[in-house]
Amino acid sequence: MSAPTAAPERLPSAAAATAHQREWFGGLVERVRGGEALALANADAPHEVLRALDVPYVVNQWWSSIISAKRAGPASLRAVAAAGLPDYSRQYDVLPLGAQGLLAEDAPWGGLPAPRFAIAERGGDVTHKIFEQWGRRPGTETFLLSRTAADPAPEGWWDLVTHRWEEVFGSPRIDLLQGEIEDLITWLEARLDRRLDRDRLADVMALANEQAEWNRRTRDLLASARPLPVPVTDIIPSVMVPQWHRGTRWAVEAAERLHDDVARRIDARAAVAPRERRRLMWIGRGLWSDLDMYRSFQEEFDAVFVWSMYLAIAADGYARYGEDPVRALAARFVGLTDLLYVPPMSSSWYVKEALAHGVDGVVHLVADDTPGGALISAALEDRGIPVLEIRGSNADARATASVRDRIAAFLRDRVPASA
Repeated sequence: MSAPTAAPERLPSAAAATAHQREWFGGLVERVRGGEALALANADAPHEVLRALDVPYVVNQWWSSIISAKRAGPASLRAVAAAGLPDYSRQYDVLPLGAQGLLAEDAPWGGLPAPRFAIAERGGDVTHKIFEQWGRRPGTETFLLSRTAADPAPEGWWDLVTHRWEEVFGSPRIDLLQGEIEDLITWLEARLDRRLDRDRLADVMALANEQAEWNRRTRDLLASARPLPVPVTDIIPSVMVPQWHRGTRWAVEAAERLHDDVARRIDARAAVAPRERRRLMWIGRGLWSDLDMYRSFQEEFDAVFVWSMYLAIAADGYARYGEDPVRALAARFVGLTDLLYVPPMSSSWYVKEALAHGVDGVVHLVADDTPGGALISAALEDRGIPVLEIRGSNADARATASVRDRIAAFLRDRVPASA
């Protein structure tokens, strides 16, 4: 058997996705300047309705990641504080609000055009308040959906949720969100003076399901690959850029390209770290302001991050099949946060993923809106997988300044090298 070879610097699908997103954003700005209404949607809002109505939209958390990556996070948080609002809570959600106060030359990509609609769900005590602030800006209206409490989920929900989602989430929860999505559709129709084409929505849902199936195949390839053939910093944009274009043929083709790129790297015996001896899992949102961190432990520790939630939840969390596209869409979003953050749904899934990927240690970034973090960490520790918990926001460098040092100490003290 031939020895592993070093992986090229950049995955083609990652470069293509990044280039597409910049080009797409330029086109979006031109559409808004031409008079079209822009929507700002939270990550767990039903984007597919906007897609089917042909409303250009930006995802709040995606824009936060751009703000962080372009080093505009500190200035955006200062703008939040200057407006008399807290800059120490839900920074990842509030960054775009603060960035609206930046001058065009200081804002990423020239800044986000003023949205006509701001759409989110009432998560926790803060998210809806942030979106209410958007609704107080001239020309912007807010629409809020309900967040319901999680029911105990069947074991192995990831094998049930694509088709048997009524069993996973419960019909009453889905009923409520379905009704509110119908209200959102009526609300948008009145303001846009157009009607939703239900067949078009069904097509959008079908394309999103096709995309999720490609992501599942890619996740399964990477779970079984030894050594890691592709850096996680290439996987994240290759997955997340198409996620924000769910329901388009481009997104499906991008997911297929990622799969094929990964398969070729595996066939070529490529390796991110040819001497790989420690496999790490990153739980929590990405550290967008310091993506180089994920590759910084390869030389000293032969350690690689083999897992992030972005590909994994895209593989297990989004596919929903059903005859009624609005109800299937409600099933997609009614419990998405539960799958990531609410034990035992979340904790059992992270354990499943850690075991499948052969993880030796976990770095768990616990934000202020993830109260189940300690239970997730405990479930992994119970399976003999050491966990480093870091409390803080991925969007606030003040809270994550010592991440590299803490991970290095964790690798030295608690994560033994494998043979």
